[in-house]
Amino acid sequence: QVQLVESGGGLVQAGGSLRLSCKGSGRTLSSYTMGWLRQAPGKEREFVAAIRWSGGSTYYADSVKGRFTISRDNAKTTVYLQMNSLKPEDTAVYYCAAQYQKLISPYENDYWGQGTQVTVSS
Repeated sequence: QVQLVESGGGLVQAGGSLRLSCKGSGRTLSSYTMGWLRQAPGKEREFVAAIRWSGGSTYYADSVKGRFTISRDNAKTTVYLQMNSLKPEDTAVYYCAAQYQKLISPYENDYWGQGTQVTVSS
């Protein structure tokens, strides 16, 4: 069983930055894709970014390209989401997820974190 623990959410003004962290435990992540999803009130959950644990290939939603960066630290078994130039429309609950040998999807991932609130004020 993989356990994912998220941290780093909070309140920030538009144009500011936050870094989310997701620490995985329970088993090796070498065959997993890990990433971030988000859900705003009244909206469908959407893909944000993902990274393959082995090799480090990254993927981004068009809405966050150039502003968000996903990365990993193998020694700490932690995935990060650096969020810069935040906009009010980035406000959502952000979920960390892990998927075995497949890309991250909005709803069908193998493991989920508890979610962390990100609020961007204007």
